[in-house]
Amino acid sequence: MAEDGRHYSAPQRSGSVNYQFQGKGTDQGRWNWRKEKGDRYGEHDDRVSGNFPIRKKKGRGPFRWKMYSDANHKPRNRGGGGGNPRLRFEDEDGDVAMNDHDAPRPRFSPYGSRPSRRPGNWHDSEGGPSNIHVTVKPNSERGSSNNANTRRNWFKITIPYGKKYDKTWLLSNLQSMSSVPFNPVQFHYDGNKALFYVEDSTTANALKQVSRRIIDKDLYRVVIIINQSAPPSSVSNELKAEEIVHIKQCMSKRYDGSQQALDLNTVRSDPDLVSQNIEVVLNRRNSMSTVVKIIEENIPELLSLNLGNNKLYRLEDLTDLISKAPGLKILNLSRNELKSERDLDKIKGFKLEELWLEGNPLCGNFRDQATYVSAVREKFPKLLRLDGHDLPPPISFDVETPTTLPSCKGSYFGTEEIKVIVTRFIQQYYSVYDSTDRQGLLDAYHDTACCSLSIPFTQQNPARSSLGEYFKESRNVKRLKDPTLRARLLKHTRLNVVAFLNELPKTQHDTASFIVDVSTQTNTLLCFTVHGVFKEVDSKSRESVRAFSRVFVAVPAGNAGLCIVNDQLFIRNATTEEIRKAFVTPAPTPSSSPVPTLTAPQQEMLQLFSQQSSMNIEWSQKCLQDNDWDFNQAAQIFTQLKAEGKIPEIAFVRQL
Repeated sequence: MAEDGRHYSAPQRSGSVNYQFQGKGTDQGRWNWRKEKGDRYGEHDDRVSGNFPIRKKKGRGPFRWKMYSDANHKPRNRGGGGGNPRLRFEDEDGDVAMNDHDAPRPRFSPYGSRPSRRPGNWHDSEGGPSNIHVTVKPNSERGSSNNANTRRNWFKITIPYGKKYDKTWLLSNLQSMSSVPFNPVQFHYDGNKALFYVEDSTTANALKQVSRRIIDKDLYRVVIIINQSAPPSSVSNELKAEEIVHIKQCMSKRYDGSQQALDLNTVRSDPDLVSQNIEVVLNRRNSMSTVVKIIEENIPELLSLNLGNNKLYRLEDLTDLISKAPGLKILNLSRNELKSERDLDKIKGFKLEELWLEGNPLCGNFRDQATYVSAVREKFPKLLRLDGHDLPPPISFDVETPTTLPSCKGSYFGTEEIKVIVTRFIQQYYSVYDSTDRQGLLDAYHDTACCSLSIPFTQQNPARSSLGEYFKESRNVKRLKDPTLRARLLKHTRLNVVAFLNELPKTQHDTASFIVDVSTQTNTLLCFTVHGVFKEVDSKSRESVRAFSRVFVAVPAGNAGLCIVNDQLFIRNATTEEIRKAFVTPAPTPSSSPVPTLTAPQQEMLQLFSQQSSMNIEWSQKCLQDNDWDFNQAAQIFTQLKAEGKIPEIAFVRQL
């Protein structure tokens, strides 16, 4: 207890600690000034002592109602000395305590500072410890907190909208992106969410860093939410080894080897398990996983399984059995608690021929039997019997051999001549586009060219998305209904097009990622699409890799080569796979080109031959090389082949 009667205590280690201020110099002087000033104030605290009668407020009229100050209520402890000084020294009957035999109460100091509400804060406002006594409680009083710290830390990992992702795809991507290997415990779906548990904070922090770094096929980023959690039920309710032995014996008794059938109907009430005080509740993950593991290790050839009368209301835990017993043909789920046919999605990987669902609430969700059969057969196309009734043979294409889609092809140009033209054009175009000044693209566009930009639609605020820099210029006609705005966002004439391109972020394209598809080719028009990835080099998100698709419509433009009349640019966030492959393969350098070096006379001859024949440089050079650079012979062969119509039109199309 301090000299002024105040008591301070806080939970600490065993023993008693007396903190004394040991400051020196200016700090010591400041402290002594405060102490002396506080003492002077303390000398006048008897102003509210029992020597002065407490004056009560007068009522109005002969009938005085009890005032708030007269009521027996618990005062709120505010200020340095507690509550109202008048009430603090009054007993319940209004008398003033004048002896020292009552429980000690803190003395009121009207100028004192308010005490900290944090019991661990034993420092004054100047940073030094206060001159107070601190009583430290023994360790025995703190045992509960110590025990809590010795427990394993578990974290629940939640993926919103994770139900749309395949478990294998989701976990493999998380494993590949996480800096720490982890073991997902009790993975399951809850509504639209996917959930699982991890055991330590290091793994949880590593998964937190993965949030929004995985991009799905619909170009949405996978969000990961981390919350500290109690141990999952599969861990907290783990079965003991001797209990698993009894369960195995029970399943062996219920297995019919001749039919390869396992009957677990009402298994919770099995006398052998009840006598051992073992609960096998198949709604619990630990029980179902134990059953699945026993099947995997002992009867993987299982053909028939009866799970009736087990109060099953979900089937997530049965999903693992699809790979453990792939030959299962008959499944009895009758008289359980399944409420929706969507619950069957968890087990539609089984190639069932017979299924029992009668007695489940989901059977009452259909207007007639035909609708019921159709909904169930949509999950199990090869089903022949439902609830004991034969079904008509299914109409399907029974393809036993697995079929795979053909692998994705590379670029498509149609002909080698088109490939030369388009490849050279793309190299020249993007070398200028990725430079510091895009004004050089003026020569690539027609006077009446038009250009537009689009980005995907997003549910979040588009201006705050990662593609926010492109949002204001996006002309996504699936979402943009205003015809005036549509017209404004379409850039016309080459000056406006290049001015617009100059406003876009500076970029670096990965030319090794380019895939080119030529869709249309005529004598006067060429249409091709370029797909690839790039990164921004002068913005806040320069580390982000974007993907793009760009459709060019071009026409011959005399000696200038191809001239763009229409340019449609679509930009999106790159997928995880695209990011992984981006900027890995170095782009080919000009020195790697197979074009031979020509002498000055050959270059002069090539220019002359191209002018006289009207063929482009590539075809003129090919004609001269085939004739050993004999100008007259090459001219004679050219005239002959042109008369016979054997020279393709592409030979007369000049490149940019």
